[in-house]
Amino acid sequence: MYKRIFSKRNFYTILTVVVTAFLIITFLFYSNLLPDFSLHKKEKVRVIGADYMTMNNEFYHIISESINSRIEEEGDQFIVRDAALDSARQIEQLNQMIEQGVDALVIAPVDWQSLTNVLDKARERGILVVIVDTDVNDPRYVDSTIASDNYEAGQVLGEYYLTQIQKSNLVLLTHEAAKSARDRVQGFLDVVQQNPNIKVVSRLDCEGQLEIAMPKMKDLIQSGTQFDTVFCLNDLAAVGAVAALDENNLTDKVQVYGIDASPDSKTLVNEGLIKATIAQFPIEIGKKTADVLYDLFDDRPVQTDIRIPVELITKDNIGNFNLDRWQ
Repeated sequence: MYKRIFSKRNFYTILTVVVTAFLIITFLFYSNLLPDFSLHKKEKVRVIGADYMTMNNEFYHIISESINSRIEEEGDQFIVRDAALDSARQIEQLNQMIEQGVDALVIAPVDWQSLTNVLDKARERGILVVIVDTDVNDPRYVDSTIASDNYEAGQVLGEYYLTQIQKSNLVLLTHEAAKSARDRVQGFLDVVQQNPNIKVVSRLDCEGQLEIAMPKMKDLIQSGTQFDTVFCLNDLAAVGAVAALDENNLTDKVQVYGIDASPDSKTLVNEGLIKATIAQFPIEIGKKTADVLYDLFDDRPVQTDIRIPVELITKDNIGNFNLDRWQ
C-alpha cells in the first residue's frame, strides 16, 4: 500500500514539474515573438492640475470635461480641485499641486488679485499656467488666458436693454472678487448710463450664486425698494432673482437679464421670465484651453490673451439654441 501511495506522489510531482517547465518555456518563446507593447506607451505622463472658482456652477464642469477629453486622448492625467469661492482655499490647493510636481495648472481664479505669489512660485518651478474664464491682475506669471469677452457681454446686453426701456430703476447683482463679473457689470453700465433716466438703486454682491442671490432679492423686495430691472452677472444669479420675484408675484413687473445661457436660463428666456441672456461657450473655452496646453508642452507659440465671442439670446432667437444643454 505504501508503495502505491509513494508511486502516486512521484507521479503527481513529476507531472507538476513537467507542466511548470512547459509553461515557462511557452512564456519565454512567445515573449520573444510578441511585440514589445511598452514601446508604444507614453514615455512621460504629464499631470495637469485644475482649480476652479466653484464647481457649484455647471459652467466649470463643462469646461473641465472639455479639457479632460483631450487630456485622456493624450494619455495624461488630470487633477481637479474646487475652491468653493474661497481664495485662501484656492491658494492652498494650488500650493499642494505645485508641491506634487504638476506640469501645468489651469485656474479659474476666485479673487483676481490674490494669486500673484502662488503664480510666481509656479513659474519658478517651470510649471505652465493657463487662466480660464476670468483674468488675474498680473499676467506676467501666466502663459495664456482664455475667456469669454466679458466686457463685450455686458455691452451687448446693455445695448439690447436700451431698446426695451426708456426709464428704469435698476438693481445690479454682482460678484466683486471676480474680474469677469466686474467686467460684465462695467460693460453693461458703460452703455446704459448714457441714458440719464436709468438709475441704479441697489448693488448686491451675491458671488454669482443662486442661494445667495435669492434671499438678497427677497430682502430687497421686502425693504420696499422700487425697481423694474435686475441685471445679473451670471445666470445662477438670474435664476435666483426670478425665484424671488416669482414668490412675490413680480415676474410680470420686473425684467431680468443674465449672462451664461445655461439650460435653466434658456428655458426661462423661452418662458418670458428672463428677458435676455448672453451665451458663453464653455465647450469651446475648454477645447481652446486644451489646445493651448499642448501647444505649450510642444514649445509652439500661443496667444497670451484669447477671447471667445459671445452671443445675445432673447425670445426672438431662442429657437436657434438647444434648451437642454450648454453650447
